[in-house]
Amino acid sequence: MPFGGNEWLSLTEESTLESDLPICDPHHHFWDMRPARIPYQRYLLDELLSDTNSGHNITSTIFIETRSMYRESGPEQLKPVGEVEFAQGIAAASSSGNYGSTRVAAAIIGYANLHLGSSVKPVLEQLQIASPKRFRGIRHPVTWDIHPEISNTAVHKTAGQLASPAFRAGAKVLSDMGMSFDAWLYFPQLTELASFAKALPDLTIILNHIGGLLRTGPYANKDEEVLKIWKHGISQVAECPNVVVKLGGITQPRTGYDWHLRKIPIGSEELSQVMAPLMDYCIEKFGPDRCMFESNFPPDKVGCSYNVMFNAFKRLSSGYSDSERTSMFHDTATRIYKIEE
Repeated sequence: MPFGGNEWLSLTEESTLESDLPICDPHHHFWDMRPARIPYQRYLLDELLSDTNSGHNITSTIFIETRSMYRESGPEQLKPVGEVEFAQGIAAASSSGNYGSTRVAAAIIGYANLHLGSSVKPVLEQLQIASPKRFRGIRHPVTWDIHPEISNTAVHKTAGQLASPAFRAGAKVLSDMGMSFDAWLYFPQLTELASFAKALPDLTIILNHIGGLLRTGPYANKDEEVLKIWKHGISQVAECPNVVVKLGGITQPRTGYDWHLRKIPIGSEELSQVMAPLMDYCIEKFGPDRCMFESNFPPDKVGCSYNVMFNAFKRLSSGYSDSERTSMFHDTATRIYKIEE
């Protein structure tokens, strides 16, 4: 495996920093038999625990939808219920205690098509039934970019979804049911998210991966222009008190770094220095009580190991107070996703 594999990642070994600091990892995935996700066709409980048991004190994790294990048959809108059933099974196995103290998938985020408008309610009800104690909300990716060469894995590859009356009607149902919305989009769409958040002030919105910064293809070698647009979008979204942000998701090639091509993987000192300006800007705008450090594993595993990633987060946050760091590593995630530990 040229990059991302455990053998390659083990070439950079580090002692775990602050190994007692409690961490809730608010963003990871599970899947199996998924060749499109090379080099990780399989990422289940054992694979996750191999990463989370690398030295950090991971008290709980949150599963985020990834179009995995959908039902093979039945109504199209209910096929995503299969993914929540799948995650619920892994969570139940973890809660037995046989796999260690980490509460894996202590909260579960599924998928429902918000373009169904008010008709999305029975879908959400079925998702809730599939995991009564852990299901918290949905992620409906709305990634879209004007440049066709930008890769897009969203189900609906159309512009302006967040402004669609049907989509907002579906989101209103989500809000009325006390569920949350994980937002995955690209950085030029951040101002659209701000308008969406203002239109639905009672909906808890979790912005994924610091707002989908892109620095490849048409956005390569244009940092002055790209970062100006990104910063403006982040500041607009941060003005919406119902939005929180996940700090992470940038060790994949789309962010413009070549770490996956190195013979020796990046270490946490260098990684923290690269990430700090981006993370610090988000923390400045949102405040620590609306920020949470995320792994986004296994996608971000192509760039660094789990141990290195959280060492880097600890290094870059060392200047914040103990209470601010507790929020970013644990309390914001457990509060937003309603996890009791």
